[in-house]
Amino acid sequence: MEAHKISYAAFAEALHDKGGGRNQSDGASREEERALLAICGYPAVGEADRLAKARYLLEIEGRGELDLAEHMQAVLRSTMWRG
Repeated sequence: MEAHKISYAAFAEALHDKGGGRNQSDGASREEERALLAICGYPAVGEADRLAKARYLLEIEGRGELDLAEHMQAVLRSTMWRG
């Protein structure tokens, strides 16, 4: 989650940086997306992990950013039992 927060901040900064150009913001966007997908796909094992993941993803969803089919697929896969 910390990696996503950092990459999200970098993406926001790249968008607002007038000299950065499109390549910088595209790279930051991809990095932020990878971090978010990693959170979605993380198989939380303990109650504390599950609550932290759920709270964080609800916050992201509340901003309208949890909107790709890949996000939902990763979340659902992360809940499947791995035996």
